[in-house]
Amino acid sequence: MPGPIVEIGPGAKRRGRLGLVRVPAALLLLVMAAVTGWLGITTPSGDDLPRRVAQLSRGAPLLPADVPPLLEEAVVAAEDERFFAHHGLDTVGTTRAVWVDVTRRCTCEGGSTVTQQLTKLVYYPDEDRIARKVPGMAVALKIELRYDKRQIMADYLSVVPSGYGLIGAREAACAYFGAGLAELTVAQAAELAGLVQAPSATDPRYNPAGAGVRRDYVLDRMVEVGYLDAGQARAARAEPVVTSGAGRSTACG
Repeated sequence: MPGPIVEIGPGAKRRGRLGLVRVPAALLLLVMAAVTGWLGITTPSGDDLPRRVAQLSRGAPLLPADVPPLLEEAVVAAEDERFFAHHGLDTVGTTRAVWVDVTRRCTCEGGSTVTQQLTKLVYYPDEDRIARKVPGMAVALKIELRYDKRQIMADYLSVVPSGYGLIGAREAACAYFGAGLAELTVAQAAELAGLVQAPSATDPRYNPAGAGVRRDYVLDRMVEVGYLDAGQARAARAEPVVTSGAGRSTACG
């Protein structure tokens, strides 16, 4: 004789569905843990960052004390608003950058943090964007664990392309303004910060209009972030974009 028919209640059905969900979720966690462990082992540790920066920079790499607060603020406003808050990656900043680029129909902002940009320049200069993305994120996290923020900024400004044939903020300041970094005006600091997105295309020696657009964008961002007031930004926009190195500073050699 057939056995009694047992009805499965809604609670049992729900538990069954939850069990089915837990299996792929557990597998996903295992895969993520395995990938994280693999990246931790196979990517550079960041210990050799000072040596690599010294090799890539022209002259002595910048020390944190060599970077004036004005330039640091301009770079943070333009490239990485949460630089002092994140640990190498900034999902909020990436989302905002995509939104700005879409709404303004431009490549106004990058999605990478300063630390990620430094990682790309130093460890993955020849890799395409997709190939370096995930390993670069892992190395950026390692760098943040080993070095303080001001050292990371100094290293970045030592090696970042800053114009056609120019490397680092110091070279750019001398080439464009005949000034050392400590002598930069608000407008000049904003101009240098604006160059890093497209250093050759916005080199003020060859494209002063493009350099001016980027400089004014950085000034607007500095006002938005709170580093400048509207009057300071307005005065900075009145300065010439390039001075052809007139009155060359002794800091330029």
